[in-house]
Amino acid sequence: QVQLVESGGGLVQPGGSLRLSCAASGTIFSMNAMGWYRQAPGKERELVARRGGSTTYYADSVNGRFTISRDNAKNTVSLQMNSLKPEDTAIYYCNANIIKSAGGPAYNYWGQGTQVTVSS
Repeated sequence: QVQLVESGGGLVQPGGSLRLSCAASGTIFSMNAMGWYRQAPGKERELVARRGGSTTYYADSVNGRFTISRDNAKNTVSLQMNSLKPEDTAIYYCNANIIKSAGGPAYNYWGQGTQVTVSS
């Protein structure tokens, strides 16, 4: 089994910062793209940022404020969130596309989600 465990969520004031981390464990040969999604109440889950092997994507709403990074040796992905706004409030989910064995297929995995609340 592969498990993604997230940490770093919490309550922060507008303009503040948070750093989310996600650690993958289990049988992992390599990771393809890793990213962060979020879902606010009443809204659909949206892609916030994604880090591929040679590509990086940010949603327009977070571009310039958030930074995604990955450590392949540790099988982790992080999201540094600066200049947070109330509209950033959501449950944030870690996502990773993982190959479990050499030459094997890639599967998509999700973390359990971590709550981020931006409020004064």
